[in-house]
Amino acid sequence: MSESDARKALARPTLAMLPKVSDNLSFLYADICRIVQTDTGVCAEVAAGAGSLHRVPVPTAALACLLLGPGTSITAPALATLMRHGTTVVATGSGGILHYGSLVPQARTTLWLDRQVRAYADDKRRMAVARRMYELRFGDEVPEEIGIERLRALEGQRMRALYRQLAARHRVKPFKRNYDPSSWDEQNPVNKALSAGNAALYGVVHSVVAHLGCSPALGFVHTGKQHSFVYDIADLYKAKTTIPLAFSLHDSASPDSTARFKLRSELRLYRMIPRMVSDIQRLLDPDVEEDEEEAVPDRWHVVDLWDPSGPVSGGVNYAGDTG
Repeated sequence: MSESDARKALARPTLAMLPKVSDNLSFLYADICRIVQTDTGVCAEVAAGAGSLHRVPVPTAALACLLLGPGTSITAPALATLMRHGTTVVATGSGGILHYGSLVPQARTTLWLDRQVRAYADDKRRMAVARRMYELRFGDEVPEEIGIERLRALEGQRMRALYRQLAARHRVKPFKRNYDPSSWDEQNPVNKALSAGNAALYGVVHSVVAHLGCSPALGFVHTGKQHSFVYDIADLYKAKTTIPLAFSLHDSASPDSTARFKLRSELRLYRMIPRMVSDIQRLLDPDVEEDEEEAVPDRWHVVDLWDPSGPVSGGVNYAGDTG
């Protein structure tokens, strides 16, 4: 398929069930359609020609996250049903890249947010997560005595070596990473493609972070921004995704738009969701079991009560009351 044919294909209605993380944790991407509530459940309405509509059922009971791409609208009754079934709803860019916002059902567990906050608030635990991030990125074990400054230095050395390697492979003059929005047109094609590709990657990671219920602001290596944790997780995958792609577009006339197109075609980044979910869980809790789910609790959930020794059962939640 040529690039022009692929672009036309992206303009057609899409309903794509993305790879499942587990038997009951699945993501669905939809665009150029209308999500409505019918007598039989939630459906996606797609124009079928001659003024007729084709309805495709949306499996709300088995759906963990619904990603709404461009050209998509959703009715209030359909949204209410998705919330009742514990389905996170995310507004995304074309092909699932970029993250515009999300709605998380009130029934979703705070399991992973709790673990993130505990690790973030304790300096030793935070450093342990930062070390695990480095080990996950580069495959090297980091001794416990190495501090955050040394860790950042090691990371910088690895990234500069990767840039040199790719620059030599693609015969690009010595490369220096630079991002200056005020002089965007003056930047070289590799920097343009890398900035655009990273923005796409951040959007996908943000959707996964939102679905897990984690805070995008509580980063372990990055800090001080509302997307600090998103940047942390995205860094795990740049060396295998956006960086090689950016160097391959060193002679492209429109490197930024081409990078976005290549990353959203065939939902390439979203097919990494299972790995992202697994990596976040193991970073926050290295002892998590393979089959452990962040399952949606029952609607009439028993809300645990806080205690210094750990959660205490109690506080049945009927219609929003606790206690």
